[in-house]
Order: sequence, then C-alpha cells, then structure tokens
Amino acid sequence: MKRIDKPWGYEIIWAVTPDYVGKILHINAGHRLSKQYHEVKEETVYVLEGILYNYEDDGSITQIMPGQPFHVRVGQIHRFGADESHVRVVEVSTPHLDDVVRLDDDYDR
Repeated sequence: MKRIDKPWGYEIIWAVTPDYVGKILHINAGHRLSKQYHEVKEETVYVLEGILYNYEDDGSITQIMPGQPFHVRVGQIHRFGADESHVRVVEVSTPHLDDVVRLDDDYDR
C-alpha cells in the first residue's frame, strides 16, 4: 500500500496489477480535484462516505451519494469534489496512473 498526499486530501493505492489499480481517495471538505479527462484510463468510483460532487463540463453538478457508483468513460471530462464534509471513495481503474490531462486546477498544477 502507498499513501500519496495531494493538495485536496490524499489517496491510498491498495492494489496494482497489470490489469487494474485500486485506490481509496479522501477529499477534504471544500476541495476538489482537477478538471480532467483520460486518454486511455477508465475508472469507476464507489462512494463510501460523504457526498461526492462531479462538476460536469456543461456546468451542471451531479451528486453521488454513499453506496452509489459512478463510471468515468475514456475521454469523459470530470471533476470530483467535496462540499460541506469530507468524502471517501473507492476507485478501481485501468492501470494507466499517469494518464491525466488537466484542463483546470485549483492548485496550479
């Protein structure tokens, strides 16, 4: 297992294989990840705790509640965040960890 601190919280990578990667993401209240997409990577998240917000490219916001999954297709623009409380999610994805195309970022990365 490997913990990686991020400006929005942290992630724990708990599985890495040639076929998939498993992570737990902890998003601190009031923070969000980059507005991004993936050229090859496909991922599905499952909300463990809190309400996960996905800020859609068209300006709308989708709320993903505890116990709900959310699938991110290759090329789909997405931006996850937490509002009033922290959020914990499990993410399972293809193993393309460096496949992140950032379009906007609150932390100037």
